[in-house]
Amino acid sequence: MRADDRAQADRTAADVRHALGGEPGRRLADVLADAILALVKTGEIAPGSYLPAERDLMRRFGVSRAAVREAIALLANQGVLRTRPGHRPRVQAADLRVAIDTLGGLVRHLVSDEAGVWNLFEARIFIEAALVRHAASHARPGDIAALQAALAENRAAIGDTDRFYATDVGFHGVLYQIPGNPIYPALHRAFVEWLSEHWAQMPRSVEIDRMNYQAHKAIVDSILDRDPEGAERMLRSHLAAAWEFVRASIRDQ
Repeated sequence: MRADDRAQADRTAADVRHALGGEPGRRLADVLADAILALVKTGEIAPGSYLPAERDLMRRFGVSRAAVREAIALLANQGVLRTRPGHRPRVQAADLRVAIDTLGGLVRHLVSDEAGVWNLFEARIFIEAALVRHAASHARPGDIAALQAALAENRAAIGDTDRFYATDVGFHGVLYQIPGNPIYPALHRAFVEWLSEHWAQMPRSVEIDRMNYQAHKAIVDSILDRDPEGAERMLRSHLAAAWEFVRASIRDQ
């Protein structure tokens, strides 16, 4: 591109950014992605519907095909659009599962070493400590029944490696459900997914199953006693022991 053509292109991009309300210096594709997202938020482009054709977006916003494609790629990476070769992009409904999946690739990269795994595991401890305190103070009869049922299933699975793991996940999952906030169960599913590779490498035995069951029982007992401090103490002790198993498995790789 000649210098005068390049200067004209820069002026055109600047004009488009200004027209779309973008800050000076922001990339055109970022500004365009925000403009398309605004159409989704206002309902002009409804979830489940297809994005307008590239040429229509080019005409509407006065941008190049390259800028449109880059903006679409940005929105796809954010989980706003679903793209398939040979098809127009489709708007995805706002969903926690989509958000978690979008973060998944980045998180898996962040947990590629011991320090990264600990950061994620510590975040889990922090959240679950708050959850057991909440349960000890606010759990309703139905919540207590769910915890006791999960604990009974956990006990019945001692010695069956795969079943015990599933009931262990289920027991902790009840804690995330008690507050009634859908974000917490989504976080639990994310922790399970992001840490499953490391949990799968932990040693398994009847003795370890019994130890984990007793830790779960101690947490439930504290919740039944309406003892937030005790519940948090039992939870932290339980997950500290679990972390030692995870850390050992990482170092053995």
